[in-house]
Amino acid sequence: MSDKQYDSVLVGYAEEPRFNEDGSLRDWSVRFKDAELKEMVEKYATTRNEQGQGGNLYVTMFMSKGGKACCRVFDPNSAAAKERRAQKEAKAPAQESDALPF
Repeated sequence: MSDKQYDSVLVGYAEEPRFNEDGSLRDWSVRFKDAELKEMVEKYATTRNEQGQGGNLYVTMFMSKGGKACCRVFDPNSAAAKERRAQKEAKAPAQESDALPF
């Protein structure tokens, strides 16, 4: 069993991809109900700072290993996301202290 932690949550399956005449991927879409969108905003929107920045939802469309079109949303409250933020913050002060004072 894998100990890998994920920072995203599977939202659901998307519509099958559409291709151009030459076989290249053109696009594919996902549909959300209004209740699903409201729940996603409440659970997965990033926090806003004092300047009003934030409040974003990060949705990723991808193909599963089985070849199915899927959609996932970034969960800023997941253990993996919190761990990544902590690592980033731990590195940031070290980089600033190496800077020359002039």
